[in-house]
Amino acid sequence: MRIRQKRRRADALAIFLLAALGLCALIAGGAYAAAQLSQADDRLGQPASDLNAVERLALTVYLTSRAADLTTPAGADAAPRGFSVAPGETAAAVAGRLADQGLVNDARLLDFYLRYAGLDDDVEAGDFILRQTMTIPEVARALTDAAAREIAVRLPEGWRREQIAEALAANPNLNITADAWLGLTGPDGRRPGAFSFYADLPPGASLEGFLMPDTYLLRPGASAPDLLEKALAAFDAVVTPEYRAGLSARGLTLYQAVIIASLIEREAAVDDERPLIASVILNRLAVGQALEIDATVQYAVGTPANWWPPVQGLDFRVIASPFNTYYITGLPAGPIASPGRRSLQAVVDAAATDYLYYRALCDGSRRHAFARTYEEHLANACP
Repeated sequence: MRIRQKRRRADALAIFLLAALGLCALIAGGAYAAAQLSQADDRLGQPASDLNAVERLALTVYLTSRAADLTTPAGADAAPRGFSVAPGETAAAVAGRLADQGLVNDARLLDFYLRYAGLDDDVEAGDFILRQTMTIPEVARALTDAAAREIAVRLPEGWRREQIAEALAANPNLNITADAWLGLTGPDGRRPGAFSFYADLPPGASLEGFLMPDTYLLRPGASAPDLLEKALAAFDAVVTPEYRAGLSARGLTLYQAVIIASLIEREAAVDDERPLIASVILNRLAVGQALEIDATVQYAVGTPANWWPPVQGLDFRVIASPFNTYYITGLPAGPIASPGRRSLQAVVDAAATDYLYYRALCDGSRRHAFARTYEEHLANACP
């Protein structure tokens, strides 16, 4: 729904004062000032056709004097932020709220730019995705172009393919069914693009673990291939030659690294423990000791009712699954979730320890106690 308003020029006094300044500038600056104004269309774009001569002069002088501010973002945070415009809300009110939320530096500057460009009557009512790193002209265009609207879709760290499929299917702004997502990311799914890591997937592997957690911006009605290509491109960007070299130094393939990273993602709750948990996994693999990670049991027995069910009381060693690391020795058959960048990096940056055990502390901090021997591990148990 588009806001249509016949603005009564609430800023008439400000416009009049700006016009006076413009006239003074022309008188004082003579030919130089006139030349500067003649270049305004190049700097500011075409002015609105309904501006009268005085208003055009005033806005041109003012905006030209603030040209640097027009192209300076409000901040350095590139994270997408939701912003809603209510039906009937004026451009001035919208500009004020944008300034209050730190998305523009100067509400009046945005308001005057919208008026100069003739966009003040075209501000769209609805939901928008904006960023601090956008300039005032970019914000103005985003608010007045319904076709440019984007929605933020989050793929969280530590989710498995089925969880992602359910969340996407429940999003009314997307055209993605659970079956479409699972089929596309499954072993026989059509792979978009020509990403380098495809060669690292073993035969019959799904894309579990390679769906890079992040917030993706999509057009309303986006399909499964639209999102999948973005997620795979984000993963491919992480797998740099330097990252691969780090894995080679540890004797790991990329697929093994993604499996380990998925285990770290499900086990670690605080960032500084990721390299420590990585060290336990690598140390156990080195000595041929079963990993015995509860999250792999959860993955093996998870159902749509609960993809990560509590497993206390189960006899882990009789759950015959190639993902159950109490049942098998070595790595599970594949990744068990989508690891984020910090877990992927922890595989390369694994701490140099001789730890073979860890267990949750008893204080509710979600941190772990690490141990070298089984006796130490038992001593770390809660009272």
